[in-house]
Amino acid sequence: MIERLYIKNYAIIDELEIIFSKQLTIITGETGAGKSILLGALGLIMGKRADSKVLYQTENKCVVEAHFQVGSYNLKSFFEANDIDYDSEVIIRRELTPSGKSRAFINDTPVNLQQLKRLSENLIDLHQQFDTLDIHNVSFQMRMIDALAGNREALSLYQDQFKTYQKSKKLLESLVNQNNLAMNEMDFLHFQLDEFTKVGLQANEQVKLEEDQQTLSSAEEIKQRLAEAYHVLSEDEMAIVSKLRTLSNAIGNYAAINSNIREIHTRFEGIIVDLQDMADEMNQLDESIEYDPERLMEISSRLDLIFKLQSKHHVQSIEELLVIQGQIEEKINAFSDLSDQIEALEISVNNQEKKLLKLAKKLSEKRKKVIPGFEKKVHDLLEQLSMQHAQLKVDVEDLNELNSTGKDRIRFLFAANKGGRLEAIKDVASGGEISRLTLCTKSLVASAIPLPTLIFDEIDSGVSGDVALKMGQILHGLAKQHQVVSITHTPQIAAKADQHYFVYKKAGKDRTTTHIKDLNKEERIVEIATMLSGNPPSQSAVDNAQELLGF
Repeated sequence: MIERLYIKNYAIIDELEIIFSKQLTIITGETGAGKSILLGALGLIMGKRADSKVLYQTENKCVVEAHFQVGSYNLKSFFEANDIDYDSEVIIRRELTPSGKSRAFINDTPVNLQQLKRLSENLIDLHQQFDTLDIHNVSFQMRMIDALAGNREALSLYQDQFKTYQKSKKLLESLVNQNNLAMNEMDFLHFQLDEFTKVGLQANEQVKLEEDQQTLSSAEEIKQRLAEAYHVLSEDEMAIVSKLRTLSNAIGNYAAINSNIREIHTRFEGIIVDLQDMADEMNQLDESIEYDPERLMEISSRLDLIFKLQSKHHVQSIEELLVIQGQIEEKINAFSDLSDQIEALEISVNNQEKKLLKLAKKLSEKRKKVIPGFEKKVHDLLEQLSMQHAQLKVDVEDLNELNSTGKDRIRFLFAANKGGRLEAIKDVASGGEISRLTLCTKSLVASAIPLPTLIFDEIDSGVSGDVALKMGQILHGLAKQHQVVSITHTPQIAAKADQHYFVYKKAGKDRTTTHIKDLNKEERIVEIATMLSGNPPSQSAVDNAQELLGF
């Protein structure tokens, strides 16, 4: 409930304050006096964007501040979620600087416009001609029918279980996807492991294979060079070993008499032995090497398999491949099949769904039970408001799947004229028709649904006389259960006010400003009489005004 609205330096408002009644507050005034400006300022409180062009004095900042009582609105969770101090009295303030910078505060805590919008949606229900109203919204239509059906507790139980059901379904879907991915990965891992297994890698084999490949590829040339070396060392007429033996023997004759010669002789003998050994090894190697094209092809094929694996896994050695093979084996051994867990969760989800279907059926039955009475009452109220041929039909469609409100889809269908085709309200109703329909439906659910402060801007557009009187009576009845603020041009509605404000313009020395006045009994008589006949009002208008006011 809004208690107070303070506006400073906004449009043609210098400074003013409005204290609202807990019931029906009526605001009247001449066209252009500034009633719409009040709503513009209130829009800032509701999170609408601001423009520095609205500054009354361009060198000073604009301030709009509203005080609300929110103790019965169950909004504590909003304040906790947004880290704002909670109190039953909430103060919302918007500031707009000359530079165009806008700031918003809730209980002196800076907030962004989205936070402001979310909070104000729970505090103010603003209805303006040709705006998109709650009555258009199918979720709000469902909310009204559930309120009339007394579905609050049953719906709360259903929604709690539906949230659990959704979480379970989401978990089930995640597990199935996870298991499918794991199975696909396992197939791929087994495929990779099969490749490794078929190759049968052995540590250090690549070096030996590459050496054998190179040896076999050059076998004839190697044999030729080995034979030549053996011949030069040992078989030739001028063989190196033979010549060294001759030299060694000659020097050896003097080894006994000179220690230095003896040392040289020993070294000669060592060299001769080494060279002879080398010659013998080369001879044996020559005899062992044979060109084998089949073995060469076999080695090349084996190396090709190894190189392909290395290229595929972006490594350069068998040792690295063996590490990867080990990792693949570890992943396969660590695999856990989720099939049993999935099966158990599927059973749980099916059981949850059965319970939800039963609850949804009960919700639907209660909705369908109250709809005929609701349609009749709406028709009766519309008839009182000179819309005797208007029709409102609540269409209930049984959906194939569960949602947050059950299995029903509820739509309000409307036809304003006799024989008219029933269509969605937003497609066929004019602004005035929507306003009257909104007033009728909300007055019927006022005691059953927690509505915020209701603000109607010219809801009486296009009506007068007895219709306006009936509309005033409906507003007055609605205000007994909810705070209502109505801007009106109709005296029959203004007469129903618990508090009556008059908006007027006053010309000063330099410019015109908007002011607002809380009318007393005598002033109300004059204002309503003026609305009836003009200014100055006639005596008959004054008498009529007193009659309307019940004075």
